[in-house]
Amino acid sequence: MVANIRFSLAGIRSALAIMKRSELFFSFIQVPVDYLMIVLAALSAFLIRNVPEVLSLKPKLYTFHFHIYLEIVLAVAPIFILIYAMEGLYDIRVTRKFWKEMVRIFSATSIGLVLIIVAIFLQREWFSSRFVILAAWGLATLYVVIARYLIQLIQKWLLRSRGIGVHRVLLIGHNGKMDFIAKSIRRDRSLGYKIVDQVNSASLKVVKSVKQDKGIDEIILCEPSLTEDEQEKLIDYCAIHNVKYKYIPTSRETTRYDIGVFNGEPLIEVKNTPLDGWGRIAKRFLDVVAATLGIVVTSPIMLATALAIKLDSDGPVIYRNERIGDDGRKFFVYKFRYFKNEYCISKDNPDLKKALELENKLIEKQSVRKGPLYKIKNDPRKTRVGAIIEKYSIDELPQFFNVLFGSMSIVGPRPHQKREVEKYMEYHRRLLTIRPGITGMAQISGRSDLDFEKEYRLDLYYIENWSIWLDFQILFKTFGVLFRKRRNS
Repeated sequence: MVANIRFSLAGIRSALAIMKRSELFFSFIQVPVDYLMIVLAALSAFLIRNVPEVLSLKPKLYTFHFHIYLEIVLAVAPIFILIYAMEGLYDIRVTRKFWKEMVRIFSATSIGLVLIIVAIFLQREWFSSRFVILAAWGLATLYVVIARYLIQLIQKWLLRSRGIGVHRVLLIGHNGKMDFIAKSIRRDRSLGYKIVDQVNSASLKVVKSVKQDKGIDEIILCEPSLTEDEQEKLIDYCAIHNVKYKYIPTSRETTRYDIGVFNGEPLIEVKNTPLDGWGRIAKRFLDVVAATLGIVVTSPIMLATALAIKLDSDGPVIYRNERIGDDGRKFFVYKFRYFKNEYCISKDNPDLKKALELENKLIEKQSVRKGPLYKIKNDPRKTRVGAIIEKYSIDELPQFFNVLFGSMSIVGPRPHQKREVEKYMEYHRRLLTIRPGITGMAQISGRSDLDFEKEYRLDLYYIENWSIWLDFQILFKTFGVLFRKRRNS
């Protein structure tokens, strides 16, 4: 019986994962399809460039080699993709309104046309056929619309016939508005929802029970009697467990939300982080680029550090420290060893028991941090080289490989040890909703000199307000912080 329950829960989790992967796949595939349609439109315009001459509208006054034209098209097409992305044309939900998408396609393609016209005005020798430019604009709009319509037809067919992309939703509240939403979902499968339950109570105990038994992808709430404290706990729970939280507004407001309309009813979705869908893909791409660049640039420093550690003390150069990452996954953080080998907290250490006993004594006597984390001031376990590399965070450089392998990000909350995470309050677990980072808001605002609650609030701000620009700001400020002496080192 227990085995059957476990099997069914595993099936639910697997189904939820497939739903999200299917949406992400179709959103991702739109990029190469859009690129292909834009190139195809440009080639079509080139092929029909003699139409004005055939219709005696205007003689052809130029000759242009195809291979040069193709090079220009292949270089210009990515600009259109960037404009499409900025116009929000890569939404992952299958239930998006297609007519709105058509308007955005027309708008984005027109912006691209204006940029091309400006470029040709400034550099006229590049190209001079107005017909080809206007034909390519019209055909690009048409081709992209048709391709996206076909993709959405496939998505909706999979949604209706196979249930791929359906979101399991828990409805909280029994009233006229919620009953109307429930009836609409049951009547129209193309809305993309399946109701797993409808309950009166918004207590965490009830929500946890439904999630455990049936699986939840989203929550829609319409319960005016819910207190601010109960709502905050529910929002934290949803963020920690990757459940979308939406509510039908009464008198409440939030600074982190997306506003939509569900069959005529206003619907607000509380956003845990912008790091969802394409935000996650963009951040991962930048992580790989930055980590590769970081490894190349700092390789001389890393080689010199490795040699200094080897000459200074016995033991391995790299110390693998187990930490807790996103979704509570365990992984090893790579660091240059700055302790004497016999004091390292590692399973490879034959004197691990003694090392742990010493560390616990030092934490009790010399830790200068409050909360779940500890920081030992004047740590006697450091080697001579270790004291220097730890002071300037050189010991963290091997974590570029953590980023490259996908267990960490360049920017994010710092990963903590299991024994530290076990001391978290429930709301602290929101730090585990994104990949941990080498640097972050806390590191540029005081590093280990901060108490844990201040560090948590800074990292939570980052989670809720992430952007590429914010990552760049943190990276630039990190360089200055590295050479600033810490009080608690």
